[in-house]
Amino acid sequence: MSMDKRQFVARCNLEVHTLEVWLEQHWIVPEDTAAGPAFAEIDAARVQLIRDLREEMGVNDAGVDVILHLVDQLHGLRRALAAVQDSERESERR
Repeated sequence: MSMDKRQFVARCNLEVHTLEVWLEQHWIVPEDTAAGPAFAEIDAARVQLIRDLREEMGVNDAGVDVILHLVDQLHGLRRALAAVQDSERESERR
């Protein structure tokens, strides 16, 4: 399900200014569409992660930036590993 900015702010109970800052910091990266930014449920989950890091764990902005970068790397590695495994399975079938 895709949301526009207004819907996303309401869904996440987020201040517009906060979202703007997080967009500038590239903590939230919505899909770019002709109608404007389109936010997904994964973006809402990321908002919750940022809130947990800042509010529950007391992580500062620099720490949030590092953690989000590491999480993104981890997900990228998982996708790459899955692609390698799929390729190996396909090779075994031949």
